[in-house]
Amino acid sequence: MTAIWDEAGTRMSTVDFGGTTKTVCLAYLPDMAIGEYTIVHAGFAITRLDEESARQTLRMFAELGVLDEELAGEQGVARRDTA
Repeated sequence: MTAIWDEAGTRMSTVDFGGTTKTVCLAYLPDMAIGEYTIVHAGFAITRLDEESARQTLRMFAELGVLDEELAGEQGVARRDTA
């Protein structure tokens, strides 16, 4: 997560999917913080991950050849901004 804000009473976030950024709703994980990792489905953060689990999931997506497909849709593993 690279940014978090309130939009009409709902926490929203900008997440980085390996260089692609998307807006994600934090309704299911309202206590997420900038720098944390999450699994995203249909535009919602649904599961918090530790850094190693996030990296393993990204590797698995890449190895299965579904990483581009995942990043093109509203699903994937979001990672924190490392800058």
